[in-house]
Amino acid sequence: MDVSLFPFSQYWWFYPLFTGFVLFLLVLDLGIFHRTPHKVTVREAATWSVVWVSLALLFNLGLYGYARWVFASNPQLTALPGFHPEAAARQVGIEFLTGYVIEKSLSIDNLFVFIVIFGFFAVPEIYQHRILFYGIVGALLFRTLFIAGGAWLMQFHWMMWLFGGFLIFTGVKMLMGVEHEVNPEKNWLIRLFRRLIPVTSTHEGKRFFVRRAGRLHATPLFVTLLFVEATDIIFAVDSVPAIFAVTREPLIVFTSNIFAILGLRSLYFLLAGMVGKFHLLKYGLAAVLIFVGLKMTWLNNFFGGKFPIGLSLAIIGTFLALAVALSWLFPKPAVSTESVSSC
Repeated sequence: MDVSLFPFSQYWWFYPLFTGFVLFLLVLDLGIFHRTPHKVTVREAATWSVVWVSLALLFNLGLYGYARWVFASNPQLTALPGFHPEAAARQVGIEFLTGYVIEKSLSIDNLFVFIVIFGFFAVPEIYQHRILFYGIVGALLFRTLFIAGGAWLMQFHWMMWLFGGFLIFTGVKMLMGVEHEVNPEKNWLIRLFRRLIPVTSTHEGKRFFVRRAGRLHATPLFVTLLFVEATDIIFAVDSVPAIFAVTREPLIVFTSNIFAILGLRSLYFLLAGMVGKFHLLKYGLAAVLIFVGLKMTWLNNFFGGKFPIGLSLAIIGTFLALAVALSWLFPKPAVSTESVSSC
């Protein structure tokens, strides 16, 4: 069935409404619950992780209920051969959940990069939440642009092959150990910024800019934020096409992507000290990318143009669960201190 269930012409009002709701949550987060900079504890991070996941699941339940009601009352949809409102609504719910799981799992890869960035710029732990908060705001803008552009490009069938091939290529690179380069000093954006605006040598509390001798200076905190935003753009190139492999509905892509991003900060503080134990997770993520790429370019053709979404969710969950389980069963060997001291 090649028909849009949520055409933009009818659901344009949803996007500003949803965006306003997300901005309200962010303002509530920073303006009330995290007004005072502090080190985020594991307990606090776990609590907020549960909150963000619960909000995503509640939204998914509401989306399913709304879809079931609106599909049943739409004569244009019910007149389509083989269309069943209940089945279509269930499909919408599973597509949202699958897209959420894909984006959430791929965002774990970001955590490794964030640890390197914060360590390089020596960002105090009490200000890391502030960096990630504004990083989320920027990510909302960039992801919206990526999704809007992707939705337009997906009208052309050849883009399915291009996006699918790119995902397979990215997955193979991850399997071979080729990762995104994380070196702030070599980043062209950071180098260009430092030519335009001087940067202070030390942090100035939670401030992004200060004035020295009447001239505006950026602080290392802002440079860190700039690099975090640039890194998110790089990761969006992988994650947005991956969700389009699950669903062609921009509304589902947009909402599942944003909800996954919202919980990224809490996930970072929850897993920051544990990411080293998930050393095999990148292979699970690589398998996910290759699988969704194959869905786009090959597997869909064997199932009438649409690979079963329930089976997709099961395969993706299996890849990730195996990667996590194997990481625990076969931990990364520790570096021997004896060999180092004997050198």
